[in-house]
Amino acid sequence: MKIHIVGAAGVGKTTLGYALANTLKVPYFDSDDYFWIDTPVAFTVKRDPELRNAMLLNDLSAHNSWILGGSMVSWGEIWENMFDMVIFLLIPHDVRMQRLHAREFERYGNALYTDDNRKDLYEKFMIWARGYDDNTTNGRTLAVHQNWLQKVSCPVLHINGDTTTTERVSLITKALAQ
Repeated sequence: MKIHIVGAAGVGKTTLGYALANTLKVPYFDSDDYFWIDTPVAFTVKRDPELRNAMLLNDLSAHNSWILGGSMVSWGEIWENMFDMVIFLLIPHDVRMQRLHAREFERYGNALYTDDNRKDLYEKFMIWARGYDDNTTNGRTLAVHQNWLQKVSCPVLHINGDTTTTERVSLITKALAQ
């Protein structure tokens, strides 16, 4: 089983991915690990698209089943036919934005307020993330995801609302059993 979990930043893709991987006993991969180069200031240097695709395809090819979290909408047509199931997560905007703020504060602490560079990166990220739902951000938006979901060649399970990870895993395992 090859499962892809997609949605806006802060919807719980990674949390669900690890929980589902644990339940199904398959590896979890996160697209951020391939999209971004590991640098002292995280999430600032993008990897060459051909290299990131090659790296991820190589890692996935070592397994018959896996879970991939993240957005693949701009990674090429190959990803439209890669999965056996796509899970699309959507939660209320305010809940998502609060989660993102909490996550950023957990990662960077008071540097969000005291370090000018970190503060600038945080503010730009939050502005970008806010634009997902109303489609005003550049790149990944709700409309972009909805269009991409029309192109994938597998079933799409939509999970809407601020559900728990346990509820999400249950919905997915039931869908897989059908």
